[in-house]
Amino acid sequence: MRDVFQQELGEVQERLVEIAELVASSIRDATRAFSESDVALAEGVIARDNQIDELAVLLDELSIQILARQQPVARDLRIVVSALRISASLERMGDMAEHIAQLARYRFPEKVVPKSLRSTFAEMGRLDVVIAEKLVELLRTQDFSLAEQIRNDDDLIDDLHVSVFDKVLGETWKGEAVDTVDATLASRYHERFADHAVSIAKKVQYLGTGDWVPEDA
Repeated sequence: MRDVFQQELGEVQERLVEIAELVASSIRDATRAFSESDVALAEGVIARDNQIDELAVLLDELSIQILARQQPVARDLRIVVSALRISASLERMGDMAEHIAQLARYRFPEKVVPKSLRSTFAEMGRLDVVIAEKLVELLRTQDFSLAEQIRNDDDLIDDLHVSVFDKVLGETWKGEAVDTVDATLASRYHERFADHAVSIAKKVQYLGTGDWVPEDA
């Protein structure tokens, strides 16, 4: 029975990695669609979100079955419960990528944000992709140095997020009302995508080391 349980825990990890890989693909395509006004890429991201949602549901069902059949305790219990929470965060990351893609689709063939903000969003998108790729590796390898890197990258995105608000609220801002709304929403989606990755990184690090990183760290 113990061997079966370990196999099931291994399957949980494999499914988390699978979902994380899809999320990484989604944010990669979403940020390209956003910057290049590529409606085909945007549609692909929106369609992929359904697949991410379905896989998250299947993973949750597997985790609940493990809880019911194996009745794990101590660290094994934390692993299964954490998998449920990580699955939820990955699903939300997929939603953020979808929202970014939806903005690109809604504004097609125009660009989503004015020229003055495009370099800022290009950097936010690049960092989100980097974070997503590091998260895949963290879930696959439990290389906890990646957790620290993800938090550092998130700090950079937070700074860019603040700079977007400073720009649209500044006296020199020439954008229309729709530009202000789009920029504000897009910045929030990029920032929240990274926040969910940080949350996952903290959970993985805790499972491996037993040291919990405070929410404001």
